[in-house]
Amino acid sequence: MDDLGSKEAAAENTPAPLTLAHIEAAAERIRGAVRRTPSLSAAPLKDSLPLGELVLKLENLQVTGSFKARGASNTLFSLQEDEIRRGIVTASGGNHGLAVAYAGWRAGTRAVIYLPASTPAAKAEKLKAWGAEVVVEGAVWDDAKDAALGVAEAEGLTFIHPFADPRVMAGQGTVGIEILEDDPGLDYLFVAIGGGGLISGMATAVKALKPSVTVIGVEPTGAPTLKESLAAKELVTLPEIATAAGTLAPRRSAEVNLEIVREKVDEIVLVSDEEMRAAARSLWFELGIAAELSGAAALAAIRQGRQGRYALPKDARVGAVICGAGTDGIA
Repeated sequence: MDDLGSKEAAAENTPAPLTLAHIEAAAERIRGAVRRTPSLSAAPLKDSLPLGELVLKLENLQVTGSFKARGASNTLFSLQEDEIRRGIVTASGGNHGLAVAYAGWRAGTRAVIYLPASTPAAKAEKLKAWGAEVVVEGAVWDDAKDAALGVAEAEGLTFIHPFADPRVMAGQGTVGIEILEDDPGLDYLFVAIGGGGLISGMATAVKALKPSVTVIGVEPTGAPTLKESLAAKELVTLPEIATAAGTLAPRRSAEVNLEIVREKVDEIVLVSDEEMRAAARSLWFELGIAAELSGAAALAAIRQGRQGRYALPKDARVGAVICGAGTDGIA
C-alpha cells in the first residue's frame, strides 16, 4: 500500500490509485484487528418500504463503535516503524478520532486527536479512555483539521486523514467486500457520506465485484458537501453547516473523494435531521439497535420512499450501512 502515499496534501489533490486489489490487501492487513460485523436481514420494518430484502451491515458493532477502525488500522499497519514511534494525529468529529486512538493504543504509540467544539462530550471521554490526548479546536471539523496539521508538522507526527487518504479508503472499502459476501444478490446499497471515505472505498469494491449494484450516497440536508460539489462540477466549500449529525458535516470534501464519487456513485440523496432521528428510533424500537444520527442516515434515505421522494422496486434487495453507534438519535 506504500504506493497510495501518506501525505495529507497529496491525498487531497491526487486522483486515488485505489483498486479492489488495494481493498483486498487491506482486508488481510486488518484481519484480527477489527471485527467482521454481521449483516442483518431486517425487512420488513414497520415504518419502512415493502422490499424484497433489507440487509443492514452493522458497523455500529465494530470496535470503537464505527467502521472507522478499519481505515485507521489499515493506515497504521502501512506505516514505517519510525513513523509509528513518533506518534499519530488526526482531526475528527468523533468516530475517526476513536479509531485513531484505538490504532495508537494497539501500537503503544502517542495518539493526538483534535475535535471541533460540536463533538459530544461522551466521545471525548471515550477518546481519553483509549489513551489519546484530546484537544478541542474550532467550531467545525475543518478548523480542527488545520490545527492538527500544524501540530503534525511541528512535532513530526503522522497525520491520518479521515477520508482523503487512499489507505483509509481501502480499509473502509472492506465493508463493501463483506456485505456482498453476505448477500451476493444485492441490488441497491445506501451509504452515509461525511467527507466521502466510506463511500469511496465501498463503491470501489462493490462496483468492481458487482457493477450492477446501484450505489446511493446519503448526506444531511444541512451538509450536502459532495452533492453540491457534483452539481458545481468542482469541489466546493459549504458556507455553513446546519446539522446535528457532526460525523457527516465537513464543510469541504477532497478532490480524491469527489473523483471516485463522480465515477462510481449513482446518486446522492439528502435526509433531514428529523428523518435520521426517526430512522434511529425505528432501529431501536424494532431491532434494539442504538445508532447515532449518522448511523441511521442510510435507513432514513430508504424510508423516503414513503413520501414518494425515492422509488425502489418492491422486490429489490437493498443494503444499508449502519455506520455508527450512539444514542443521540433516540434520546
